[in-house]
Amino acid sequence: MAYSEALAVRVREALGPRDGVREQAMFGGVAWMLNGNMACGVMGDGLMVRLAREDAEAALAEPHVGPMEMTGTRMRSFVVVNADGIADDRELARWVDAGAAFASSLPAK
Repeated sequence: MAYSEALAVRVREALGPRDGVREQAMFGGVAWMLNGNMACGVMGDGLMVRLAREDAEAALAEPHVGPMEMTGTRMRSFVVVNADGIADDRELARWVDAGAAFASSLPAK
């Protein structure tokens, strides 16, 4: 699966100069790790975001947000925000920050 390079550039900008950030090819797209924990990624033209399980469940009620599924299995701590939900840079930054905050709350790997 190809991923949006333009969205990847926007995510890099939204992450800014945070410590411990590493970019990695993953799931046919690109993901960003903070201290070894996945924060977010780009798959196709959508943004995959890792959140606490209860936050991910609540996020599903928001417009343009759906469950993350891999090989038919729902990944309960991840959501996917489609292109319409991240067209605005502020909205993209909100989701990137949420994923980064969760990843930063986990023990470093």
